[in-house]
Amino acid sequence: MQATAVKPRSAEGRKPALRVRVARAATPYLLIFPGAGWLALFFVLPLVFLAITSLESGDFITGYTFDMNFGNYSYGINLYAAQFAHSIEFGGLATLAALVIAYPAAYWIAFHAGPRKAAYLLIVLLPFFVSFVIRTISWETLLSDYGPLLGPLKNVRVLPSDFRVLATPAAVSFGLAYTFFPYMMLPIYASLEKIDRRLVESAEDLYSNRVEVFRHVIFPLSLPGVFAGVLLTGIPALADFINQDFLGGVGTTMVGRVIQQQFEVNTNYPLASALAFVFMVGLLAMLLLYQRFFGTKELISD
Repeated sequence: MQATAVKPRSAEGRKPALRVRVARAATPYLLIFPGAGWLALFFVLPLVFLAITSLESGDFITGYTFDMNFGNYSYGINLYAAQFAHSIEFGGLATLAALVIAYPAAYWIAFHAGPRKAAYLLIVLLPFFVSFVIRTISWETLLSDYGPLLGPLKNVRVLPSDFRVLATPAAVSFGLAYTFFPYMMLPIYASLEKIDRRLVESAEDLYSNRVEVFRHVIFPLSLPGVFAGVLLTGIPALADFINQDFLGGVGTTMVGRVIQQQFEVNTNYPLASALAFVFMVGLLAMLLLYQRFFGTKELISD
């Protein structure tokens, strides 16, 4: 038999194959380019300008000069240490309160609401279609010293006349928890809803009571939702200042209000930028620590 000679592929035949390989290699980068460009333009670039501004000296009248003035950081941290502590305290309490309230509600809707789940979710979320500023002002009215809640109790001498809720840490923490409640409940509900009910039935078949089923099956599987809810609630709660404005007082000022005043009222852009940069770095550090100690493998792998 005569052997058939294999003809070498021509340069024209190799070009289409090369183009296919290049296209396949470039496809992931082309897909990620819009999101990466968006983050670079609206997050990384402003962050760079914020860091540069935080190292400037001067004022609004004479102008600002970039002179690597790291003193803005030490001055701001020492001057507003109490406000940083208030943000951590009120944001942490609000996150904890939202978790304690949202988890049972999400659990009941996911496991016991039956076909009315969507209706109950709508009932819970319906008030949050109203602007949170209007809702915060409403709570200011309700919690006022002689408002609809405290006024009748004071009139019948159930509460002393000098009792008040407004301008206290409790009022600010409650307002923050109420404002960001959906951000805690919805991730937890989504995590509970996707739990395979056969796992729960299997645990019950193995003679586990309801407490053991919840502790060993349901709660561990819902941790991704808890993780996401804590982040979505805690981060904006730490930076919020609207609730502090309406529900707080002189002794409850949070660092978000300080940054806003330095930017818009005092026009001290270097100090405001330094405070904002420290605040963002602190949030990032807490986020990494939280993920390190409480994060789940599912979230990390995602």
